Amino acid sequence: MNPTPSQTVGPFYGYALPIPRGGDVADGGITVHGRVYDGAGEPVPDALLEFWQADPSGGLAGAPGTLRRDQVTGVPLGRRGVDFTGFGRVATDADGGWALRTLPPGNGYISVCVFARGLLHHLYTRIYFTQDAFLGSLPPERGRTLVPVEERTGVYRFDIHLQGDEETVFLDFG
Repeated sequence: MNPTPSQTVGPFYGYALPIPRGGDVADGGITVHGRVYDGAGEPVPDALLEFWQADPSGGLAGAPGTLRRDQVTGVPLGRRGVDFTGFGRVATDADGGWALRTLPPGNGYISVCVFARGLLHHLYTRIYFTQDAFLGSLPPERGRTLVPVEERTGVYRFDIHLQGDEETVFLDFG
């Protein structure tokens, strides 16, 4: 039997998927923020972004049981409530804005998954803080769409363009 084809969704993300304070992965590290833009350069007010990353030493395991959060306050309810999970989920605001507070990734990048209205399939990209072989293999004008701009110490801006002249590089894991 063939799988059911993907279909456009939403925007229904506001009902069940956003996590209160879902962008607060860890305190005392870095802040990455930006906006999601559509092909016309307009902000996307109803996108949902998921983030996965390594801990500062490069480990990808994350702490078990720490993704549970209080549904009202967003406070982590994991085993100790303070363990680093490496996962965050953020809905964009009315201006397409989002923010992630986390620790610097030990492997040099944060993986991002974008869900938005009109997308038949979610999109994957990365936020690179250090050069690697993949980033180096891209033409410079494309590679720079994966590198955040440091606005000040510990604060980075990373805008995601779904289409257009400034389209972010998206990865195909299929």
